[in-house]
Amino acid sequence: MTVCDVDEVEVWECSVGTGWNPRDRDLNRLEPSASSPGSSSSAFQVSSKHDGHPWYSWGTLDIMLLLLATNMKKASVGANQLPPGPPGWPVFGNIFDLGAMPHISLSSLSKKYGPVVWLRLGTVNTMLLSSAEAATEMFKNHDLTFSGRNISEAMRACSYNQGSMALGQHGPYWRMLRRICTTELFTNNRINETEQLRTKCIDNMLRWMWDESKKTGSIELAWFVSLMSFNVVGNVMLSEDLVDPQSKEGDEFFKSISRTIEWGGKPNVADFFPFLQWLDPQRIKKNMTRDMGHSLDFASRFVKQRILDRQSKKNSTKVDFLDVMLDFQGNQKDGEPADISEKNINIMILELFTASTDTTTSTIEWAMTELLRNPGVMKKVQEELHQVVGQNKCIEESKIGDLHYLQAILKETLRLHPPVPLLVPHRAMEDTKFMSYSIPKDTQILVNVWAIGRDPVSWDDPLSFKPERFFRSNTDYKGHHFQFIPFGAGRRMCVGLPLAHRMLHLALGSLIHSFEWALEDGITPEMMDMRERLGITLRKADPLKVVLKLRLVQENHDTVN
Repeated sequence: MTVCDVDEVEVWECSVGTGWNPRDRDLNRLEPSASSPGSSSSAFQVSSKHDGHPWYSWGTLDIMLLLLATNMKKASVGANQLPPGPPGWPVFGNIFDLGAMPHISLSSLSKKYGPVVWLRLGTVNTMLLSSAEAATEMFKNHDLTFSGRNISEAMRACSYNQGSMALGQHGPYWRMLRRICTTELFTNNRINETEQLRTKCIDNMLRWMWDESKKTGSIELAWFVSLMSFNVVGNVMLSEDLVDPQSKEGDEFFKSISRTIEWGGKPNVADFFPFLQWLDPQRIKKNMTRDMGHSLDFASRFVKQRILDRQSKKNSTKVDFLDVMLDFQGNQKDGEPADISEKNINIMILELFTASTDTTTSTIEWAMTELLRNPGVMKKVQEELHQVVGQNKCIEESKIGDLHYLQAILKETLRLHPPVPLLVPHRAMEDTKFMSYSIPKDTQILVNVWAIGRDPVSWDDPLSFKPERFFRSNTDYKGHHFQFIPFGAGRRMCVGLPLAHRMLHLALGSLIHSFEWALEDGITPEMMDMRERLGITLRKADPLKVVLKLRLVQENHDTVN
């Protein structure tokens, strides 16, 4: 992954952040980045040099105008019953209202127009929800109607959306996948069976961090958390560790998934103007097809090897998620298939790796960032761990229920820094009435959980990091309290939440309990960079770098010494 050249301007940001006017033709042309995706590179860049690969030109704009003038229908008679919203540009609609950080820009629009806002993003009708009241109405009374998915063009690469549970359309196949996950993979019994595997992966992470800190003085936390999370999923799904700091083959799989995640988070003009999809003007789908194809090839190797092992009776007596997928037999009723194809098993493997790794890494990094900014909170949670767990003892999952302050810290982190600030877009499957408004079929629904978590109507002093606020209520993130839904709600809620809940508490608690934490020399808590970087998940723009001092001398473990 590379970073944009210094002379390249990120148009997605500057077009809205600096008042770029689409009528200003001083910009010679726009082009896609030739580099692979990276943490600081944008999907859109400006260039005055010609390389033969423009994604945008004024000739293209003329074609767009002609096509839109020919194909767009007049507004329906119910148009005056649509929710309020900002006026849009001709052709582009409200695209330029999204800004470089859409969750922040859209939150500002909600403060002006209300909790339900109507937007036209190119040709895509969109309803934005930004309050607990609106979320309650959606998930309680319109959950089925709004359970469709609006699929980005990038996620259609390799027919990924057709085998995906997160992105698949509501129907027999989606219900089958969800049933497998809720009854086979993410049950309490299944999760309990893999507790030792999670503990092993976290112990390895602690050892790697300590070894690296002794060599370099400071470490980048997110890297080690992502390795740990990757291995936890690898053990649950495939019964093996996949990566370590020296692993080559596992590292290739890890990097290919990372590139897939980056492409999936790129803003794509073809999503706003579907008639441009065949052009793939930014080459996002082409690049996604390449990198996702590599990731699926890696997954396929595990599947094919497992099939061979099962045929030769070499596989373990333990049953993991891959075995469950291979053994599954559908009832063939109501459109349910007889089994799951090998291709779709590969897609499910990739999906669970991407969803778990990025979400866990983002949440842990933000939690440690907030703790370092708030030393008083850090001291309190260390004291709780000392009292509940013991000075030289490792945390066990059975103790999590007694670690009330640790639980509150994770809740407060997820409130302020939800991994996915805008839930995966829903789609209205039919015309409907919503809070007195007329919502047409195929409308895209965006739920801004970032804004809901910072809404002063629902939260006292919402911008401050105060874990104690959760001592005054039983509010949780399991989809029942609509002022706090970082993992969604309803039938489209994150199916992996039971595992994520265990992983997050055990990993964060182990990190806090094992080390004393400090910032690099010259950096004070007040100086910490809290800027965000948005891809598929909301990450810290400037990765957290820390200095470690050993705090826990483990009596029964040789991982940190």
